[in-house]
Formats: sequence, C-alpha cells, structure tokens
Amino acid sequence: MSAAAKPVPAVEAPEQPGTPVAAAAAVPAGTVAESRLARRTSRSLFRIGRRAAAGRATGVLGAPLLRSHRIAVIGLNGGAGKTTTTLALGAVLARERADRVVAVDASPDSGALGRRVRRQSGATVLDLVAALPRLRTYMDIRAFTSQTPSGLEVVAHDPDPADPRALGEREYRQVVEVLAGQYPLVLTDSGTGMPHDVLCAVLDTADQLVVAATPGEDGMSGAGMVFDRLAALGHEDKAREAVTVVTGVRSSPGRPALDDEAVARLRQRCRAVVAVPYDPRLARGGEVDPETVRGRTRDAYRELATLVARNFPHD
Repeated sequence: MSAAAKPVPAVEAPEQPGTPVAAAAAVPAGTVAESRLARRTSRSLFRIGRRAAAGRATGVLGAPLLRSHRIAVIGLNGGAGKTTTTLALGAVLARERADRVVAVDASPDSGALGRRVRRQSGATVLDLVAALPRLRTYMDIRAFTSQTPSGLEVVAHDPDPADPRALGEREYRQVVEVLAGQYPLVLTDSGTGMPHDVLCAVLDTADQLVVAATPGEDGMSGAGMVFDRLAALGHEDKAREAVTVVTGVRSSPGRPALDDEAVARLRQRCRAVVAVPYDPRLARGGEVDPETVRGRTRDAYRELATLVARNFPHD
C-alpha cells in the first residue's frame, strides 16, 4: 500500500563537530555506519515488505536497520514545533529509505498530527488500541493509518470529547510494541500536558529523542528545562544523544539567526542543534512536505534526518 518514494541522492552532512550550523546541524565526524554497511551486505537486514529502490540513498541516511528504532519528539510547551518536526523528519526518512515509517500521536487530548495530513482513515489511536487483539499483519494496521505523499504513515488522535477512553501508559506501550513489529521506524509526537506515567512510557520506550524548541529566550530556555526534566527522570544518556530542533528561525543582516550563547548551552546538553529557517508554508500549518518548502528549510530537515540516522542500531 505504500506509495513509491521519489529517489533522492544521499548528501553527506558537513563534518564540523562543535560548531552550530545555521539552517542545518553540527554533525559529528565519522562514517561508522557506512563502513559497517560494507561488511554486512550478506547479512539479513530489517526490511519489511519492500526492497530499496535503485538510486536510493546509500550513505548514513540510507543505512539499513537491523531492528526497529523508536524516535520520540518532545518539547516543553505547545507551539514548540513538535508536530511539524515529527511530520518533516518522518517524511524525509520515509522518502529516503525503503523502510515503512509511522508516526503516532500521543497527545493526552486531541492532537494536531491527524489535522496536518489528508486523512485516509477516520480511526484514531484509541481505535487501534481497541483492535489490538486482532491485529496480526501490516494490512491489519494499515486500516488505522493515513499515508502522506512521502510514504510516512500517521496514526491520529482526535477522540470524541464524550469518549471515556484515554491513552494511558499501558495502552501506549502496547501500541508502540505492535507498530514496531511492522514498521522499522516509529515516531511519537508527544503532546503537551501528557500525564506523567505516559511521558515516562514514551521516554522509556524511545531509542532516541528529538527536542523541539522555538527561537527566542523563552523557547531556548524551555528546551533547557526539557533537559532538566530528562535528567530528573533518569534519562541523562538519552538526553546527551538527543538532537535539539529550533523551528522558525529568522535571520536578518547584522543579526545572528540564534543567540550563540543559548546554542552553546544547549550543545553542552545534547548531541547537536539544528536550526530550521522560518518558512511561510510551515507557518501556515497544514500538511508538511519538505519537498515543497524553501531549499534552506529542506536542507535543515535533511540534516536532522542524517543526524538521527547516525544513531540507528547497526550492530
């Protein structure tokens, strides 16, 4: 059922450790994934349902997965860009790779994820929970997802206010476990005001974290508070390997896009900082397709995806 992805040649990120990159990212040096890939061509790889297309990216961004990988996008407040980041990152990964990629909305109430895609299914994550006992195959799950032009699939969460059901810790863990059985890449859009037990489940089950933030003093300090909370919850290791994404960065002559000191403070607490330039298409809301935004914005999301792919499991 997945749409054919448009072949896009891989582009290696510039190797500039320790230096913030406006409209891109500071990418750690090394191409370990590529060298290991060359030694592993005869081994069984984590591919479900389809093979890599000719011309598909083969560098870090296209390196094969040996097991499912779970990415949680988190942020302190509403408007931090969590949903935009989830959709853009998922779109790049789905378009560049041969894997199935799914994003699930874990908002405590009605989330924005389902409102930012063209719905092919009216089902929600709560309907998926109710159907868990009879879900056996990818096609069973596909009835609960909507697919974007990039191939990214989305499990929405926009329940009826009168619906007494809720997405709790147990339900979230079950959903992610079922999705991971059919999708090599599972992204979670973490909602604002998430109950503590659900947040802990999101953090516990995530293999990698992406912290969403906005430019300006409040947005950058809010990202710092996210790292404070991660430390308090015992996730210092995941915090150090996280990538921070600052969305909607405006630049002007003689004025830096981001405060260097604020970026430096964040870089002391995570692996890299990605600055996504302001783009009117993203500011309007609606569907998120990196192929339709400005070049610098598209490049920034590609750099984000490359950074995330560097931490995929290759052993």
